[in-house]
Amino acid sequence: MTDRHVVVTGGGTGIGLATTRLLAGRGWQVTAAGLECEADMPAGARFIECDVTDHQAREGLFSGLDRLAGLVTCAGIIRFGEEWESDVFEKVMSINVTAALTTATAALPALERGGGSVVNIASMWSWFGNPVAPAYGTSKGAVAALTRSLAVSWGARGVRVNAVAPGWVETRISEGARNDPERRARIDARIPLGRWARTEEIAKAVAFLLSEEASYIHGAILPVDGGYLAA
Repeated sequence: MTDRHVVVTGGGTGIGLATTRLLAGRGWQVTAAGLECEADMPAGARFIECDVTDHQAREGLFSGLDRLAGLVTCAGIIRFGEEWESDVFEKVMSINVTAALTTATAALPALERGGGSVVNIASMWSWFGNPVAPAYGTSKGAVAALTRSLAVSWGARGVRVNAVAPGWVETRISEGARNDPERRARIDARIPLGRWARTEEIAKAVAFLLSEEASYIHGAILPVDGGYLAA
């Protein structure tokens, strides 16, 4: 795996950082790209400051890369209570959906040469409505649809495309819900496994979809939610 290169957008925080750490620990060469970095990159990984909505910055991620084994699109934002405003709605969509498309498209030549695969980050909100973050919910539904479209389009080119759909995860953006005892109790009561996911558990699902063990999985949206969707 030492010659396998993967780019993780949003790879300096949250689920993206957990994915960067896990893949680097398994011998992948990881380029983590984003606007924030929570901690020092592990050995085998590097962090590049990159605005995924900026064309030049996106193209720069893949310049000089002949072959790419994987792309993970973790970059995303949520703006609780503000997303009813059209400008905020459009910003969330541009980062969460449009940038996933344009980043994957920029990576496609290298992915095709490397027989690589794409893993997008969808969400439980791909299926449910979100009363305080309509753009986020809409964007994650769109990510699921985009994943299927890319899979249909790129399968013949030898590039697999899948998505992971996390449920409630212990991340910075979920702090409000986790710190609200009443809401936390309602959420916990619905999760059949009875707990929230750790970021590394989502990363393990991403790593599986990138791996040869998932060589015939294509166009799938994999819930990693402790059974929340099934409840």
